[in-house]
Amino acid sequence: MTDRKPRPILDRVANVPEHKFATPSKKINDGDDLSFFFASTAYSDLTKWLLQLNRAVFPTKRQDGSIEACVLDASAKYSESVQKVRNIVQSLSDLVEKAPPDTGPRRFGNVAFRKWYELAEESASDLLQTHILDVPAVSTMRDEHKEALQDELKAYLLGGLGSAQRLDYGTGHELSFLAFLGCLWKLDFFNDGEERAIVVGIIQPYLELIRRVIMTYTLEPAGSHGVWGLDDHSFLPYIFGAAQLGPSIPQDDYSTPVPTEGSLSSAPSPSAVTNKKMVEDFKDSNMYFSAIQFIYDVKKGPFWEHSPVLYDISGIKDGWGKINKGMLKMYAAEVLGKFPVVQHFPFGSLFQWERDPTAQQSPASVHTQQQPAAMQSKDVPPVPSTGTAAPWARPGGTAMPQIQSSTGMPTTRAPWAPTAVPGRSPGQSGSSSSIPSTRAPWANQDRPR
Repeated sequence: MTDRKPRPILDRVANVPEHKFATPSKKINDGDDLSFFFASTAYSDLTKWLLQLNRAVFPTKRQDGSIEACVLDASAKYSESVQKVRNIVQSLSDLVEKAPPDTGPRRFGNVAFRKWYELAEESASDLLQTHILDVPAVSTMRDEHKEALQDELKAYLLGGLGSAQRLDYGTGHELSFLAFLGCLWKLDFFNDGEERAIVVGIIQPYLELIRRVIMTYTLEPAGSHGVWGLDDHSFLPYIFGAAQLGPSIPQDDYSTPVPTEGSLSSAPSPSAVTNKKMVEDFKDSNMYFSAIQFIYDVKKGPFWEHSPVLYDISGIKDGWGKINKGMLKMYAAEVLGKFPVVQHFPFGSLFQWERDPTAQQSPASVHTQQQPAAMQSKDVPPVPSTGTAAPWARPGGTAMPQIQSSTGMPTTRAPWAPTAVPGRSPGQSGSSSSIPSTRAPWANQDRPR
């Protein structure tokens, strides 16, 4: 008989009516704070929540041997809780019509985004009151507790919409919306087993809202690595989209680890992302291809030139399971592990700024290492980088703490390590204006060009 383990999930709040909520505030101000973040309960909870959602969208094998794949375009009836959050996302999308883009001259971003964000800010309290705070557990709260809860949820919801000050959007904002959903899970707003519906029914519409906002107001990428980054704005659709196409796992059997290689038998090849027709065919059913389609919508030129990291990933031969594994590792290093991304993430009572007693000793952060000597803490000596190494840096690095799941994620290598460019033999430099292709941290060395 199969050994069945309890489902690994993010802990719920034990007593919601008596819980002391707090308005989230900024805590990460320097490299030492980033090191503390790696060993915090917030980091542990964010990681656990991400892995919980990731596992839920892998195809599942039923007891009769049939496979149930996770697709975006399947007809689904969502629970009342999921539908309420979908209504919030739809309401925010409707506000775009009330803030048309400004037609005046501009250098970066359309200033009308500030009007849309202002409308969202004004509507947030009512949206939360109507769709979230009407649950029985909240209705019994004292007014001051209810107001504190509303302020805590509002901070993460608005944080997921971009920066009205900088007219930009990036993976840090995406992380804030992920935390907003995590808060609702902690509050017992969602039912057990609804993780797949959360990804397909809420996160995907949220991504569609954000893409509409980016296109409407020409938002700048926040904290982007430019051509050397995975994507200008998002990361989650690549994690979940790869999981959708991974090998199946037994339904309700949590003793089986998440696959780290292989693909669903009906899945397209990773190389299909370079074929616009195949991207068009799969964009409505898969989050990865949906994100790739958005890239084609906003960028021109050869795919390998404007998205070299994704191009290298398309050459992985070990399937979508390996891509998913690599994406999780890359998320740990390039989103959760980067000071410019997480410095704006706020901490409240649900994602707490306190040390996790089970956390391993955290290494010094990349940011600490790169600070001027006068600003470095004497208690945190420089260590090898935990993130992306410079081309001249020694190989190797310190693995990110806490992302030690069954994925067994590999260490990263320099994303910009030079590789051959299509139509050019290895070692051929080409014109002085050409940019060498990059390699994803886990991409095969023998990528066919």
